[in-house]
Amino acid sequence: MRLLISGGGTGGHLSPALAVAQAFSAEHPEDDLLMVGRAGGLEERLVPRAGYALETIRVRGFDRDAPWKNLALPWLLPAALVSGVRVVDRFRPDVVLGVGGYAMTPAIAGARLRRVPYVLAVFEAGGLANRLCRSGAAAACVTFPGDVPRFRTPRTVLTGYPLRRGFERRAPRLPPRRLLVMGGSQGARRINQTVWDALDGLLDRFEEVVHLTGAQGERRAAELVRPGYRPCPFSDEMPRLMAEADLVVCRAGVGTCAEVTASGLPAVLVPGTFGGGHQERNVQELVGAGAAVRIADAELSASTLLGTLDSLEPDRLRAMAGASAALGRPNAARDIVRVLEEVAA
Repeated sequence: MRLLISGGGTGGHLSPALAVAQAFSAEHPEDDLLMVGRAGGLEERLVPRAGYALETIRVRGFDRDAPWKNLALPWLLPAALVSGVRVVDRFRPDVVLGVGGYAMTPAIAGARLRRVPYVLAVFEAGGLANRLCRSGAAAACVTFPGDVPRFRTPRTVLTGYPLRRGFERRAPRLPPRRLLVMGGSQGARRINQTVWDALDGLLDRFEEVVHLTGAQGERRAAELVRPGYRPCPFSDEMPRLMAEADLVVCRAGVGTCAEVTASGLPAVLVPGTFGGGHQERNVQELVGAGAAVRIADAELSASTLLGTLDSLEPDRLRAMAGASAALGRPNAARDIVRVLEEVAA
């Protein structure tokens, strides 16, 4: 079996692409795998480090937040599509997996032109690239239960969001002792400032506050270090941090929500307003299931954060943790590989 994984270098989707690659390599150690991503993206550094072959294509997607950046698309897209066909012709895959975002579209177009079956890993069912590629897909692996009827293909399967190995469900301590705060891969200025404004109150309520600040918050956080407050700009050890946490305050990116639910943790979600507000959809899934509570970004302050935390009594946190664990799908990467095997066969 020859698998081509396309896309994933944007929108936070490189980690799930690598998670599927790891699961595929574990199941098919003698088979061939090629990853295709965006020239100039993080994949140029991370994919070879992980031990996988990589080809890159110069491509850029539609920017909803800054439309003026889209003026060059009519010149870039035709060359990108030609490159996608050439990659498919050289590698001759049995099946192609698209992992979301515009970076997947050239190779998906090449697969479609050469009649190679392709599968979509759908993290945002309303995403433009997913909608454009859906009609020719042999199957789709979706993240949320509601996406099964919403994203119809010949075989739409609920698999969840693929995570790297190491995330395990646990029972958080009650009342919670360790708070984990995350602002997303780049950090979040509003969340950072709120934590700093509320720091005295947080340390009155928790034995330890672990705060992933992003690079932009590193300097200010270092000035506020004290017993119980542990800031860091980023971490490659998210499974360990989740295993140590009892409660999470975070943005609502689909990857972050998947990590929280795979670990079975209750969460306070502060959805970002960027990217067309797509994080609100993820919030609805977790809040609707009883696994999280929401604070709007515009309403986030020291007082609203502390008030929300105070409202979470142990019985409610216990119920939230159970609901979170019920949503978690730690075997998503392996389940996606099973779909790829069936489509390739």
